[in-house]
Amino acid sequence: MDKPELILIGGGGHCMSVIDIIELNNKFTIKGILDDYTDQKEIFGYPVLGGDELIEKFVNDNTFFLITVGQIKSYTVREKIFKKIIKAKGQLATVISPRAYVSKHSKVEEGTVIMHDVVVNTDAKIGKNCIINTKSNIEHSVIIEDFCHISTCSVVNGDSIIKRGTFIGSNATISNGIIIKENSIISAGEFIKR
Repeated sequence: MDKPELILIGGGGHCMSVIDIIELNNKFTIKGILDDYTDQKEIFGYPVLGGDELIEKFVNDNTFFLITVGQIKSYTVREKIFKKIIKAKGQLATVISPRAYVSKHSKVEEGTVIMHDVVVNTDAKIGKNCIINTKSNIEHSVIIEDFCHISTCSVVNGDSIIKRGTFIGSNATISNGIIIKENSIISAGEFIKR
């Protein structure tokens, strides 16, 4: 059987990083990219097919979607695209770098991307449409709710809960057992403790 096709939505820097992961894990064939804001005709040889108004046109049993719009501070654009895909009855891919470690005793939901050199330890739960960025560490029994972005080299220690829509900046550290409220922004390098 042919590999499923994948439509990426968003053609910026995050998209380019995700393309690298998709090419390495070899589970999908990239059909193309939807982006409302680019003049590019292709990105790394993959065609820009148009804007996200075309989502419904590409919905079928062998095509998945992945939102590759980055998330700096606000998740609202990513959520809006997510809702368009769900409304069109599209399927969302979950993409995990082959260079990441994700415990078989953890859970990663649809639309989430796990980047290179990430560690997701046992009993962690990562929600829908999250970005777990390069070299971040998600420790045991952590809950990361939907639409969160855990930036590069960040550490979320055991038993912490990261509520919906939160952005955690690069090199931030969340101590054990911390609850971060919904829509929070944790600055790069910040250390959150009790």
